[in-house]
Amino acid sequence: MTALLRAGLVGLGTMGRHHARILSHLPGVTLAAIADPAGDTTNAGLAAPIVATLDDLLSYHLDYCVVAVPTALHAPVGLALAHAGIPALIEKPLAPDLPTACALAEAFEHAGLIAAVGHIERYNPALHAMRARLADGQLGTLYQMNTRRQGPYPPRVRDVGVVFDLATHDLDSTVWVTGKPLVSVSARAVSRSGRIPEDLVAIIGELSDGTVTSHLVNWLSPSKERVTIATGERGSLLADTLHGDLTYYANGVAHTEWAAAELFRGVIEGDITRYAIAKKEPLLSEHEAFRDAITGKDTPIVTLWEAATTIAAAEAVLRATVNGTTATPTATRPPAPAARPDAYMLAGVIPSSK
Repeated sequence: MTALLRAGLVGLGTMGRHHARILSHLPGVTLAAIADPAGDTTNAGLAAPIVATLDDLLSYHLDYCVVAVPTALHAPVGLALAHAGIPALIEKPLAPDLPTACALAEAFEHAGLIAAVGHIERYNPALHAMRARLADGQLGTLYQMNTRRQGPYPPRVRDVGVVFDLATHDLDSTVWVTGKPLVSVSARAVSRSGRIPEDLVAIIGELSDGTVTSHLVNWLSPSKERVTIATGERGSLLADTLHGDLTYYANGVAHTEWAAAELFRGVIEGDITRYAIAKKEPLLSEHEAFRDAITGKDTPIVTLWEAATTIAAAEAVLRATVNGTTATPTATRPPAPAARPDAYMLAGVIPSSK
């Protein structure tokens, strides 16, 4: 019988509890222990023991660890895990700035460890289906990628604004869905609720092939919206990522013998198709992919270097909001091939919850 992988979890806040739920029932994995100095404040009734420090957690001889602490603590916890020889799945955003993100990527790369970042939208079934259809050329030439990510402020977020907490989802998924890097951005941001930093941002960008991108992100809307729209010469694909739905709006075909009208014709409404696609909880898919990567399978994980590129894009957005100009994301070093860990060691950091 194959031995179960022993997983640890650092942080038992809002996201940590979701990770604990998945890890408690993930085939091939046992949740060995959880580290959080506050303990189980919500009485979740988890079967795994809860300890106060990362040192205590590492005494459980982990095969890998999930990091769900505030963004500012990703570096101390992640670097300690890299030093200890423990592969890690780290919540997004990877770090509060690009140098820290690169330091984390370099640490795990130098240690020969598998590591990933929880950009969960890459596991959304609607975006998976959109990506496949764009790759097959369903829309022809792509013109625009538009996202709207709006809703009430989540009290759990206290150390970053909407650019790092929410817009990083869209900056990452747009590049992933299209397969094209982001080359420039301009943006406007405000803080209307009195919370610092920004709670609303509007971003306009350009991909390397000339595709225009736009992202509207805020914590000011009483209704929650999660939409991605790809528009091309043959129509639009709309992904509702809250529900995992994908709808195709085809350009209609209308012939005319009126020469004046033929000089400039826009598109007209054609067929509308809601696709029937298999739906699995994105967080479960994310955990399955990382588990399989740990066991040596070739599965799609979001590498730390990819996540660092998203941090560079987020920083470019913030620069653009300050300067009122167009900004170019800072280039990150290409990743080296990952290797498997040889040994586990111990190190300790006081964790907290995310």
